[in-house]
Amino acid sequence: MSSDAGTRKPHSGTDENRSEEDLRQLEDDYRQLHDQAQKLITERVALESDINKLKKRTARLDEEIRLLKSPPLIVGHIQDVIDEEYAIVRSSNGTVFQVAVNKRLQTSELKPGTRVALNQDTLAVTSLLHDAWDPLVSGAEMIERPETAYDEIGGLDEEILKLREAIELPLEKPEVFQKVGIEPPKGVLLVGPPGCGKTMIAKAVASQTKATFIRMVGSELAQKYIGEGGRMVRELFSLARDKSPAIIFLDEIDAIGAKRLDAATSGDREVQRTLMQLLAELDGFDALESVKIIAATNRPDILDDALLRPGRFDRIVEIPLPEDAARKSILSIHVSKMSTSRISMPRLVELTKGFSGADLKATCVEAGMVAIRDGRSKVLQNDFQTAVQTVIKKRDKNASLASASDLYV
Repeated sequence: MSSDAGTRKPHSGTDENRSEEDLRQLEDDYRQLHDQAQKLITERVALESDINKLKKRTARLDEEIRLLKSPPLIVGHIQDVIDEEYAIVRSSNGTVFQVAVNKRLQTSELKPGTRVALNQDTLAVTSLLHDAWDPLVSGAEMIERPETAYDEIGGLDEEILKLREAIELPLEKPEVFQKVGIEPPKGVLLVGPPGCGKTMIAKAVASQTKATFIRMVGSELAQKYIGEGGRMVRELFSLARDKSPAIIFLDEIDAIGAKRLDAATSGDREVQRTLMQLLAELDGFDALESVKIIAATNRPDILDDALLRPGRFDRIVEIPLPEDAARKSILSIHVSKMSTSRISMPRLVELTKGFSGADLKATCVEAGMVAIRDGRSKVLQNDFQTAVQTVIKKRDKNASLASASDLYV
């Protein structure tokens, strides 16, 4: 019996070892299964998230397809509001209808003249639209400002001061005029020979002011069809009021502001209608308030008297041909940017008598070209003297420029 018991003891130890190995194996298998389960759960969550994203994208694409397949809406204008349910509208083809109004729209916003969208089938008013502006007018807003500063304009300190007092001061400090008890100027008219800095001053105003700057050339307002020019002027001032504080710059205003004559063609009469709309906007029932006007022309002698009277352009600033001190200031600005050697500024001022600001700039450019032609990196006094003679020859050949300059002698 003792020998049998002795032989059984090793077997029990082996069974225990096997049991421990099996237990460890089961634990390892459990851990692996647990890790696989966690991994599958993570993958399921990621797949569910992807499915939700795909569902949202599908819904968005379905909505886009629905909108693309929906019939177009007709643009019309409200003529009268009968009650909360019905209104009188004029469609785009000019036909007048009594139609139903979407109950979700506020009746207070439905006023005569309001642009609305109409259902193509029932012509019911479905939504309100903002006022439309001509692309030429809306594109006139200057988004990227020029980098012209006031200190880059030489010889026009007094003229710049007058312009800033009439344009920038009322926009920045309107309370000053209220304390004094006066109305600020509505606009400034810049007159003077070509090339004396009228447009450059306007660029400086656009660069320095924080107001919306809208630039329009007078010839762009002269349209072919009856009423188009007046409509553009009306939309131009409507845009300025909506973007206020704003500054409107009308360059070459003589294109639409010439004197009105009795004997005129149909084209002249349309230009006169545009002028009358401009006069009405400048001094009409609707106050301009935070909208200021800057106009420029080199032909003030042909402007209509109604445009020049006080109340429309309260200040007429003349930009004359630069005198000696002004020419020195202009030349100093241009020469300071050039690589020069042994330049006599008094001599240059004496040689350029009668030159405009554009002529002085052309002189500096021509002097630089002479130096480049000779293979030099510095501009000498002789280069400027040669450039002055070249510019004088060009001015003598340009008879139209000479005749325009004689108006201001």
